[in-house]
Amino acid sequence: MNHATNRGPSSTRERHHADLTKPAPVGIVIATRNRSASLAVTVRHLLALPERPEILVVDNASTDDTRAVLARDFPQVRVVSLPFNRGALARTHGVRALDTPYVAFSDDDSWWAPGALGAAARHFDGHPRLGLLSARTLVGPTDAADPLNDLLADSPLGPATDLPGTQVLGFLGCAAVARRTAYLDAGGYHPLLFFGAEETLLAYDLAARGWGVTHCPDVTAHHHPDPGPRTDRPAVARRNELLTAWLRRPLPHALARTRALAADARRDPHARRALRETLTRLPAALRARRPLPPHVERAARLLDTANGGTS
Repeated sequence: MNHATNRGPSSTRERHHADLTKPAPVGIVIATRNRSASLAVTVRHLLALPERPEILVVDNASTDDTRAVLARDFPQVRVVSLPFNRGALARTHGVRALDTPYVAFSDDDSWWAPGALGAAARHFDGHPRLGLLSARTLVGPTDAADPLNDLLADSPLGPATDLPGTQVLGFLGCAAVARRTAYLDAGGYHPLLFFGAEETLLAYDLAARGWGVTHCPDVTAHHHPDPGPRTDRPAVARRNELLTAWLRRPLPHALARTRALAADARRDPHARRALRETLTRLPAALRARRPLPPHVERAARLLDTANGGTS
């Protein structure tokens, strides 16, 4: 061991080297289940990042060799093993286990571009109200732009003076970075939504508590989804959209007014200003999620049971 380095850099070159190797204040949470091969590809990409982020894998009760592969090939990666599949809620377990101020999310088929986490950290450092950042997503081996990129960039909410990028009320779960305190303040992902359009409620919850949610295309994520069909996903997404509407039901008139203004704001700058004013006046009642009646919750869980609780 070079004990001299323990007393701090003694030259400009050493100081510059220390700055380059200092871990970024962004940790990464990966939720996974029964995809050990694609998970290994993801972890290798993330370990090669220049920011040297801490990586934490939350295993949703895999029955394949996921935990054995992680222990054998990636001993430097932290693992939280859940006793059963919690779906998107696994990400919240990961956020709680990390202590970095910012948390980036990857799935077992996605990773971050070199420099992306550093750019995200600078956005959060410079904008204290920023709660969650949605990245630009490139898909597959050809790095095709995800159509969601343009949809988010054209959000009628527009920019805010105290936030980077464009304000949005949606994002892609595997291409987002959150302020840890904001994520926990909003409650994280709802346990009933599992997977499939689960992000919308979290975006609403963050905005309702005063946190900014924005799309920043200078932060890039790569997504390599399985090309196979996912026949159950449309039904799950529709179920989650309905549950989201119920859970955010305290002021349906205000939300309907917001949606109407958002539609008008795409072509009318006056409506865009009215939309911003409406969003700033959303009352404190929107801070809390509306509880579901027990019979509604039981019915909502039937779809997950029918699909075997898989991601």
